[in-house]
Amino acid sequence: MIEKKRGKVATGGKTISGTLSVHRDGYGFVTPAAGGEDIFIPARYLRENLHGDRVEIILQGESPRGKREGRIVRTVERGVTRVTGLFSWNRRGGMVRPDDQRLPSILIPASSSGLARDGEVVVAQLLSYPEDHKPPFGKIIEVLGSPDDPEVEVMTIIRKFDLPYEFPDAVLKYAKGVPESISDADLHGRKDLRSNTTVTIDGETARDFDDAVSIRKEGKNFRLWVSIADVAHYVSPGSPIDREAYIRGTSVYFPDRCIPMLPEELSNGICSLNPAVDRLTMTAEMLFDADGEMLDSSFYPSVIRSCARLTYTIVSRIVEHDDPEAKAAHPYLIPDLLLMKELSAALTKMRAARGSIDFDLPEAEIIIGLSGAPEAILRAERNLAHRIIESFMLAANEAVATRLTEATPATLYRIHELPDQEKLEAIALFFSQLGFAELSADTVKPRDIQALLAHAAGHPEERLINRVLLRSMKQARYAAENLGHFGLAAPCYTHFTSPIRRYPDLVVHRILKWHLLQNTEAQGRGKLKGSPFPGYPASLPEIGEHTSKRERVAMEAERDIVELKKVQFMAGKIGEEFAGFVSGVSQFGFFVELEELFVEGLVHISTLPQDLYNFIENEQTLIGERSGARYRIGDPVRVVVAAVSPERRQIEFALAGAVPAARATVEEYKKVPVKGKKPEGWRYRGSSEKNEKTRSGAGKVSSSHGKGGGSRRRGR
Repeated sequence: MIEKKRGKVATGGKTISGTLSVHRDGYGFVTPAAGGEDIFIPARYLRENLHGDRVEIILQGESPRGKREGRIVRTVERGVTRVTGLFSWNRRGGMVRPDDQRLPSILIPASSSGLARDGEVVVAQLLSYPEDHKPPFGKIIEVLGSPDDPEVEVMTIIRKFDLPYEFPDAVLKYAKGVPESISDADLHGRKDLRSNTTVTIDGETARDFDDAVSIRKEGKNFRLWVSIADVAHYVSPGSPIDREAYIRGTSVYFPDRCIPMLPEELSNGICSLNPAVDRLTMTAEMLFDADGEMLDSSFYPSVIRSCARLTYTIVSRIVEHDDPEAKAAHPYLIPDLLLMKELSAALTKMRAARGSIDFDLPEAEIIIGLSGAPEAILRAERNLAHRIIESFMLAANEAVATRLTEATPATLYRIHELPDQEKLEAIALFFSQLGFAELSADTVKPRDIQALLAHAAGHPEERLINRVLLRSMKQARYAAENLGHFGLAAPCYTHFTSPIRRYPDLVVHRILKWHLLQNTEAQGRGKLKGSPFPGYPASLPEIGEHTSKRERVAMEAERDIVELKKVQFMAGKIGEEFAGFVSGVSQFGFFVELEELFVEGLVHISTLPQDLYNFIENEQTLIGERSGARYRIGDPVRVVVAAVSPERRQIEFALAGAVPAARATVEEYKKVPVKGKKPEGWRYRGSSEKNEKTRSGAGKVSSSHGKGGGSRRRGR
């Protein structure tokens, strides 16, 4: 739906196009399509727009905080056409309260309610949008069921994020036609690596094995083979399965299931590098010296036969803990695994020397019971075996990126841009106040951030500093333009190692295979014939933008269900006491992350002992004016679980042992001697301002750069 320009708005100035993001408090931001800083949109200008709309705005000056402020003059395209939420009846008919709190309630006429019953989760199609102070209207198109049903919880998130869940018939038919084993014809032109001692190393519950490794010592040097499933051999450009894989962009991992990018016949079948069977692969063969510097590399189609399906736990027991039982079960693999440990250490040291950033944050693993309810939240293990595979995959990705940059007109990069200047300035001040070396926001380099992380190691603030720095980083994305990878301190980088679960890797495989077929070393750059796929290279920017969006959607969906499971788990802990630390401070209270459960919740200012609390933003501190009590980011605290809200994904804490006094009154406030004007953002205990909303209280799932235990986490 496209709206006309709003007649009451003067549009003499230049308009800016972008996408609207609405905060649950009612205001919003527009991210310009041409790039640049987000533009603030006050709540009073958002009465006719919804989260996700593509809009045109004009600038209205600056907000009190110095941010650019704008006003919407035209809605170009609606971002939301369906909503998922809880249905209820009222005197005027039905209503759907969206699961996404950034959206308003949708009114449902009785004639459009279908078979929905009060209290059920439904999907509603929007029939009209907010206009002239009228709410949006819709109709029920699907009834999912009871919100307490774990299967409904999953389907709610699938519908909420519009995740393709079932494969179309054409895709299933195509997958059924894929052979279950390789033929002699498939071996033509491939290097035979079946005599190599090749292994896969993954999590215990992994079913799709798309990478395998092999190693050999040559004097003081190491020769490493990283062999990746040749998905491009089975998925032709433009085929039904290719079109569906592009739409999905990535596999999505929930605590109890995976929504795969490719059908099972490929992801768990012919493309999975299962042990003791022949599999077609693309191999990156690399030679490293003792310091981890790459001396040579080559790439070619290959055939392998994995000797063993190893897990991170087994490998860790062998190379890290010298476990006799694990070693006795795999005696012939021990020499190679120890070589892998040695090379991985050299690669890690080399990357650290050039400034690669290594965030070592603990992550939560949700244990789901047979009923679908969360039974435990554990610290996800990240051992030496994880680091070995991670370092080898990083090396292969970088080697492929370097070759394609040198030998082809264009490729798809994985880029990571410099952090936002304003965020760097804020964290530089914050770290200096914590007593750590100050970052120079103007000239910050990856090694500066890594040095700060190393300095914080072993300090009580280590986990907090890792988290703050990670949140200050921009999100890595796919692009046709090589802007380098800031986090890895790499001049060029791509994703090559996971074509079963990431579409960009499949694109890179196609470009690499095309390059190899053209014998580019002999012909030279610019003499390549044909094309790796239709539309190349003009389609690469669009592919990069689309797959980046699909990755963000997958991350949001994964985060949403993890937050829900955390809140559900904490519902059984009300009244219990836990140790934690202050992870964020605002004018309405502070957030606390629990030490062992990786769960975050809010201690609202209304639960604190009666006082006048000043919020000092640049110090991230809340100070009680009468008592002198200080609550600063990073401070250790003990809290009691006070309440949970699964619908809002929120957990509320109260300070252990704190008994809040009666609500402070304006009269009491006036009695307090105050010198000068109150700092901006002051709040007395129990402030009832309507705009004091809380952010999500459930724990966050950070982007990772390795392969996870039971599921595959997002890559760098």
